[in-house]
Amino acid sequence: MPYQDVFVLFWEQVKQSIQEGRFAKLTMAKTIGKPDLKNIFVRPLSSEGGFKVLVKLRYQSRETEDEENELTLEEAFVFLKSHLRTSFTSVLLFTTTKDVTFKINKKGAGRITENSPTFRDVIQPKPDLE
Repeated sequence: MPYQDVFVLFWEQVKQSIQEGRFAKLTMAKTIGKPDLKNIFVRPLSSEGGFKVLVKLRYQSRETEDEENELTLEEAFVFLKSHLRTSFTSVLLFTTTKDVTFKINKKGAGRITENSPTFRDVIQPKPDLE
């Protein structure tokens, strides 16, 4: 199945884990080539205006500062999807009940696997009040 279709199924699990309060974090890993962008992390944010996530871009070089953005879930989906197969080939969803991994193979097919949970608790960072 094309990775885009599988990623939509994977994202349904992300949304369900959020609705059930089990979402701990999400990580994009397995970079393609040697890019400066090392990882993308997504964590839940406690927000008064509805559910938001903190998206953090971590770079290889120490000269480049990490970037952080507060996004809605839909904005995060579009943002992460744009980095699939251009920068990253895997996305890991960590929940309190299971870890779910989305991977893209060399032929462009996606697949989802599940493992035992890494996290027991959900930790929500407070948004910056600047």
